[in-house]
Amino acid sequence: MASTADIRNGVVLNIDGQLWAVTDFQHVKPGKGGAFVRTKLKNVVTGKTVDRTFNAGAKIETENVDRQDFQYLYADGDSYVFMDVSDFDQLHVPALVVGDATNFMLENQNVTIALHNGNPLYVELPASVVLEITYTEPGLQGDRSTGGTKPATVETGFQIQVPLFLEQGTRVKVDTRTGDYLGRVN
Repeated sequence: MASTADIRNGVVLNIDGQLWAVTDFQHVKPGKGGAFVRTKLKNVVTGKTVDRTFNAGAKIETENVDRQDFQYLYADGDSYVFMDVSDFDQLHVPALVVGDATNFMLENQNVTIALHNGNPLYVELPASVVLEITYTEPGLQGDRSTGGTKPATVETGFQIQVPLFLEQGTRVKVDTRTGDYLGRVN
């Protein structure tokens, strides 16, 4: 057990059996009444964000979450296989835990996996990845780079919006948080 004085950004709390990461906190001492700590918490599993207030000095339960580097190897049915880069152990992660990260994962790509008591909580990708366009309609004559966008399928099977001048086989940088096109890669 810890107290509210131990609340910092990145600390993981166990509240009602669920794990919540502190994304923002503020210690408030009003002129009248007792001090309290205002926090913004993000559910580690679902990603839901809530505001929660704790009285100063209240006891809270913190949890230890390890973030380790892994390398994505391959998909195996309804799970994904990752290799720990430090000791080469393999870890099977269910598709539900991997979530939308599958849209941007290529084999042999390095990722960070958060583990709690040996159980994977979520997969964290780099901010952007380089993917190759495997299919897109050809741009029309007279299209300019400042024009509109068209759908394109990348090598993972995910569909993104790209400028009209891009062609099949072009390597592009994609934001893993939003799925937006960031630019061409030579």
